[in-house]
This record gives sequence, structure tokens and C-alpha cells, in this order.
Amino acid sequence: MSALALTWHHARYQLLETVRVPIAVVGMMLFPALALAFFVLPQQEVAQSPTAAAAAVAQLALFAVMSTFTFTYGAGVAEDRALPFDAYVRTLPAGPGARLGGRLVSGLVLGLASLAPLVLLGWLFTAADPGVGRLLLGVATVLVAAVPFLCLGLAIGYGLSTKAALAVAQVVLFPLAFAGGLFLPPQMFPAWLDTLSGFLPSRAGRDVVVQAVLGTGATAQDYVVLAAWTLALGALAVWVYRRDEGRRFR
Repeated sequence: MSALALTWHHARYQLLETVRVPIAVVGMMLFPALALAFFVLPQQEVAQSPTAAAAAVAQLALFAVMSTFTFTYGAGVAEDRALPFDAYVRTLPAGPGARLGGRLVSGLVLGLASLAPLVLLGWLFTAADPGVGRLLLGVATVLVAAVPFLCLGLAIGYGLSTKAALAVAQVVLFPLAFAGGLFLPPQMFPAWLDTLSGFLPSRAGRDVVVQAVLGTGATAQDYVVLAAWTLALGALAVWVYRRDEGRRFR
């Protein structure tokens, strides 16, 4: 069997495992949309402004994907590692590439699914209308901007136990989301928080996504910060994976 076919089978298996717990999928898809419904739609000056509404949907879209990545690869990987079947699969001669590739594909599918209710709600009930081209560019940018959190999730999942991974994912995700301006626009931050926020991957990702949707909002620093966090967290994920593999399978 080819590597591509193996990757597809792993992705299909992992998606089926997730879908068999419907509440996990429903919660992942509804929470960002509910945040838009409760905190943005009642503010008519935001909801009826094309620019403000598009920015609000864009930053909540990043939160949707980064939370999906953090929990899918954090708590999800930690749960898999606790199962005997996962230990068996990792000892097979096929190698880790197909298994990891399947994880990436399944996480990508779930991340895209988490965007659907949010984008639909924004389209129906706000004045946000960036156009099809900007919308597609925004979706692609969200996936790229969330890569640091994918790496962070893998580092948490391969480095911690199930209970610890779930707690750490929650503790890390929500402060980063708030300080990154995903719940409140950075314009409302005090000066010290706005300065600190500029060095976080969530704020850099938020500004880059808003730039993709509106054509303005990001600076060169945002791209540098996002790239630096991606490299740092990617290196951390690789190190944690190899440490876990060496400890358990050599």
C-alpha cells in the first residue's frame, strides 16, 4: 500500500473515531458561532459595520481553528497514547509518516468544519461581506496562522498524560485567545497589554487574518512573530515526539 493510501486510511479512521462522539464535534463547531451570536450580534454598531463585522468574524475564525487544533492534537493525541492500540500501531514497520499525516488531515477537516457555522452566521446576520476571493483567502490564511497551535497541540499531546494535556490545553488556549485580541479588538486594550500582545502568536495570527479579509491590519512584525513561533513550537513538537518515541519504543 502506498504512503498516500496509508495516510488516507489513518485520516479516515481518526475522523470516524471523532464523529462517533457527536457532542465533541457539535461543541467544536458551535462554540465560536455562539460567541459571535452572544458578543457581536447584540452590538449593532459592530454587526452592521462591514469592516468591524468582518474583523470580528475573522478573529473568531482564528479562535475556532486554533482551539480545534489545540484540543484535537493536544487532548486527542494524549488519549490515543493511553490506548494499547496506539502503541501497537507505532511499532509497525510502516513508519510514523502516515500516522502523523492522517492526524494532520483529520485536524484540517475538523478545523474547516468549525468555520462553517461561524461564517454562515456572519453572512446571514452581519454586514460582513468581504467578497468570495477575500473569504477564500481568509480561510486559507486562518489555517496557516493556526499552524503554531497545531505544533503546540502536538507538543502537549505527546508530552503529557490525558488529564494533564486537557488541563494544559485549556490553560494555554484561553489566555492566548484573550490577549491576542480574538474576543475583544486590540483597540480596546490598555497600552501595556497591546504591547505584550504584539509578541504573541494569537495576536500576530489575528492581524494577518484580518489583513487577508480586509486588506489592512497587519505589519511586518506580525509575519516575523508568526514565523518565529511556528519554528519554535514546531521544533518543540519534534523534540517531544522523539523523546516519547525513544522512551516508549526503543
